[in-house]
Amino acid sequence: MIRILANDGMEAAAVEMLEKAGFSVDTNKVEQDKLAEALQNYDAITVRSATNVRKELIDACPNLKLIGRGGVGMDNIDVEYARAKGIRVVNTPAASSVSVAEMVFAHLFSAVRNLAESNRQMPEHGKENFSAIKKSSEGVELKGKAMGIIGFGRIGQETAKIAFGLGMDVYAYDPYVAEAEIYLHLGATAGNQRVKIPVKTVSKDEVLTKSDFVSLHVPFKEGDTPVIGAPEMAKMKKGAGIVNCARGGAVNEDDLMAAMASGQIAYVGLDVFAKEPPVDDRILKTKGVSLSAHVGGSTAEAQSNIGAELADKIIDFFNSSK
Repeated sequence: MIRILANDGMEAAAVEMLEKAGFSVDTNKVEQDKLAEALQNYDAITVRSATNVRKELIDACPNLKLIGRGGVGMDNIDVEYARAKGIRVVNTPAASSVSVAEMVFAHLFSAVRNLAESNRQMPEHGKENFSAIKKSSEGVELKGKAMGIIGFGRIGQETAKIAFGLGMDVYAYDPYVAEAEIYLHLGATAGNQRVKIPVKTVSKDEVLTKSDFVSLHVPFKEGDTPVIGAPEMAKMKKGAGIVNCARGGAVNEDDLMAAMASGQIAYVGLDVFAKEPPVDDRILKTKGVSLSAHVGGSTAEAQSNIGAELADKIIDFFNSSK
């Protein structure tokens, strides 16, 4: 029997799928320093973002046949090294795309309408300073503004769909995508129509200079050069906004705080941080910053989709290997 260690947990429905297919699934968490020993008893491991599968662990577990990542990014796995060792590495890039894209706009709405600051102020000062809080919460609309998207894969394209639905212009950059067809689904009350919108990507500089808000949807690992730092922020419109629901470190946080202090950047939404939990109090307390704790893909729908997609890939791999 194929044994799988779901070290960062797995949806019950996904566990049931695997067990019905004849697999054994263990969801008991093994601490990182004990994984090398524990994995001698398993054929596969699945992780989210908490567990690292690095070269040393891969070398210590020659019995491993598959590493599965529930989610998109695989920066906690030495992917190429594992594949060079003959280990299959899979992830679930489609499962959480809508959830992350919706989080982008949750942050944007929160930032441009100053909701985060209002929610901090109202419980304590709402009765005596209602007028002052009301004045400080004045904001701007997203309709008619330009949305810049850096990284135009599945999540970037889902972000574009929402932007189009809000009446925004979209500028997208991706070195690997020249153009894409975006389909807007209008829902049952509109006859489930699909509206096709072709999008041609542009240069990164054009995204930066023409956009009112820029959202990142790119891979990033520690040691990489930030995708957006001081030089990129200087090219953006004064008073623009930046949202990072991709990977911590993709935006230089020191440069971001400096740009906010100068007024070059007015709105920020962050779901991910260079260090988690974040260590810079300026990020946590600056007005105009909307924050969440790395939960962009953490919706009920996304978790269900992630589990099902991962289970399908595991079943397909081991059945094809028989």
